[in-house]
Amino acid sequence: MAAATEVEMGLERCAYARVGLLGNPSDVYNGKALSFTIADFSATVRLRPSPELLIQPHPHHDLVAFPSLPHLVSRLQSEGYYGGVRLLMAICKVFYNHCIQNNISLKAENFTLSYDTNIPRQAGLSGSSAIVCAALNCLLDFYDVRHLIKVELRPNLILDAEKELGIVAGLQDRVAQVYGGLVYMDFSKEQMDKLGHGIYRPLDVNLLPPLYLIYAENPSDSGKVHSTVRQRWLNGDEFIISCMKEVAQLALDGHRALLQKDYTQLARLMNRNFDLRREMFGDDVLGSVNIKMVEVARSVGVSSKFTGSGGAVVALCPDGEAQAELLHKACQEAGFVVQQIKVAPSVLSDEELTSLSIC
Repeated sequence: MAAATEVEMGLERCAYARVGLLGNPSDVYNGKALSFTIADFSATVRLRPSPELLIQPHPHHDLVAFPSLPHLVSRLQSEGYYGGVRLLMAICKVFYNHCIQNNISLKAENFTLSYDTNIPRQAGLSGSSAIVCAALNCLLDFYDVRHLIKVELRPNLILDAEKELGIVAGLQDRVAQVYGGLVYMDFSKEQMDKLGHGIYRPLDVNLLPPLYLIYAENPSDSGKVHSTVRQRWLNGDEFIISCMKEVAQLALDGHRALLQKDYTQLARLMNRNFDLRREMFGDDVLGSVNIKMVEVARSVGVSSKFTGSGGAVVALCPDGEAQAELLHKACQEAGFVVQQIKVAPSVLSDEELTSLSIC
């Protein structure tokens, strides 16, 4: 519960970018995933009481004034049509409807929502869901209903808000951002049907080895990646179903490898995860720049895979710092940004963590 003075002065909540370490994209197909949040990039949402309810556009991401028509067209070609305002509106609607449907009373007070983010766009780091997650946390505390909405169900609300906008995604990203830190997830159909959510297990972030983030400054659109494979899976395509099961198994095997700190095995699993994705989706869908990031890393013996659907890569140097130096050089020569990842800790309170253990 937020202190009364904090609510009166305004709330500020943040959600971190997400890295899918293993198992993606099987989360969309009743699979398993191993993901963590990174402290390097985050979205921040601010909520302050106000006479009217106002969703405040971002001065850069929701730009509506331009010097000229060519500037407008150039902007749309590089940034697309959508900023964060629609995300804030969607989570407000989904949050309100959830509370009404579950007899959760909300005080009759208004607010102003604004946001900021430094998560690179279309980089497969879950920038959109980070904005939605941070906004949900503001709403939970402004209305003092955090204790009435289970932690396990909050990712569903975030995903529902994005579905309102036609965003194609799975629960993995939202779980990672709601929980923070390192999380193992099981989205088996049996559990989803029985509980309405998967089984989520927070893990010690210190189990992770040093990892690196590689990304392109002109990434591909991550919103189109699941489309054709999803339809084939629904149609019962045996190849896709078999591959997705293997991808899910990689997350389970990776969970075991982390507990044993077997980073050689972890490196092998990461490579296999990307190879399976490439077999299922094909090079045309993955995009040449995205594939090149993986190939540049592998050219110096570094294991690598997409953090999400494309735009960024997570890399593991099994041979240590000397190999990391080779990775930096190779990426620099190829025109990619590379940096060591700082893993964000869990964001759940002690009370919320305790509630997980008794569910």
